Amino acid sequence: MGGETALARLVGREVFVASRLNVPGAWQMPQGGIEEGEDPNSAAIRELREETGIVSAEIIDEVPQWLTYDFPPAVKAKVNRLWGGEWHGQAQKWFLMRLTKDDSEVNLASGETDPEFSEWKWTSPEEVIEQAVDYKRPTYEEVMRTFRPYFVETRKAAKCQSTKW
Repeated sequence: MGGETALARLVGREVFVASRLNVPGAWQMPQGGIEEGEDPNSAAIRELREETGIVSAEIIDEVPQWLTYDFPPAVKAKVNRLWGGEWHGQAQKWFLMRLTKDDSEVNLASGETDPEFSEWKWTSPEEVIEQAVDYKRPTYEEVMRTFRPYFVETRKAAKCQSTKW
């Protein structure tokens, strides 16, 4: 089980994603496991810090239910070899976090853990879904659907077309 993070820059209505070192071109939101005795909220904050160096973020919402997915056979074999044991997939608790400072503190090689990502970017919720690996796509669709209200552009006032002004 993991405490996952959808980190948002709400001013630009964008989501933080990073490309995995071991799977170039596989973009994902920060995520990671929950340690023994740790609650999902704390795990999400810790994983964000360990994977990205970001400490200036606050939780503003969460997906109410746990989301799950199964690993495809090739991924399952690799995960079982790397992690040991018999893993079938993941159960995840997703949180939306707002960046409270600028992104200058992003450091993918912060030294807290071995780096997992090679590069990062801010992108639209739609692109997050498009660039997700196939087996994570339904989960990402549900996460973005839940957090959609935070990414909707506010309507701008229409210009007055009156000739009286």
